[in-house]
Amino acid sequence: MQGEWKQDSVAMQQKLLTYSLYNFKFDCDSFHVQINTVTHVNYGDDTCRKAGHWSEYAKGNYDLKGDTLHLKGFFCLPDYRIKNDPDCFRMGVYEESFLMSNKDSVLKLQPVTSIIPFTVRLVKRTDCHPKPL
Repeated sequence: MQGEWKQDSVAMQQKLLTYSLYNFKFDCDSFHVQINTVTHVNYGDDTCRKAGHWSEYAKGNYDLKGDTLHLKGFFCLPDYRIKNDPDCFRMGVYEESFLMSNKDSVLKLQPVTSIIPFTVRLVKRTDCHPKPL
């Protein structure tokens, strides 16, 4: 799991009104995630959605039990500092669980809250170097 993982596309991406692409970084027991969302829905005069493309960020700890990956943390700013002020996007607790299968440098993830599975590929392998307390 240690390393950086990237999702390149979503199944039937061209037919979806809205979809998200994930970039994960796992280091020891922590994670960082960037969620890049694309939508073709017209939200009107909405400065937050930036013409249908936006990114959200979260960080926290992960736990892997059997075939289930559980992420729990907080939504963050792009520099991964915890968000304290409400803005256009989600803030507070970020929590996701995925059923996972691994094949070499590809992870297939099935969110437990969605029916659309996706795959991420390993882009950079890292080693866990715990920091002293």
